Amino acid sequence: MSSVVLLPYAPSSVAVARQRLSSDLHDCGVFGAAIDDAVLVVSELLSNALRHAHPLPSGMVKVSWLRSEDHIEVAVSDGGAATEPRAGRPALSSLGGRGLGIVEYVAESWGVRHDGDTTTVWAILPAPKKQVNGQVHALKEAG
Repeated sequence: MSSVVLLPYAPSSVAVARQRLSSDLHDCGVFGAAIDDAVLVVSELLSNALRHAHPLPSGMVKVSWLRSEDHIEVAVSDGGAATEPRAGRPALSSLGGRGLGIVEYVAESWGVRHDGDTTTVWAILPAPKKQVNGQVHALKEAG
């Protein structure tokens, strides 16, 4: 399962991306806690793009995700910024600067790719499995 969504370069796009990702992952049987982690990471990546980067030439940002058998990769592509995205170590009294630190903590790995004027920040998260009667199954959210 994979999706690519072009969204306006606007704060309201964070909620749209969160909802679409959550719905897609839920529909393909991803465990609830893994959905929460993926939604948190995409929120941080997209918020950082909106705060620190420029939109793509179309005036949009691109949010994508790919679910493989045991991982979820989320990515946000924008028009780049003056500085390279990196995890900061803000003072306790700072109001911001923790987003990529959160991504670093939650994700198995993350990084930055450049392709011309496009910058993509990506993260890979586990999509947990569980054993049921000796067989491996994707965990499904109870509900």
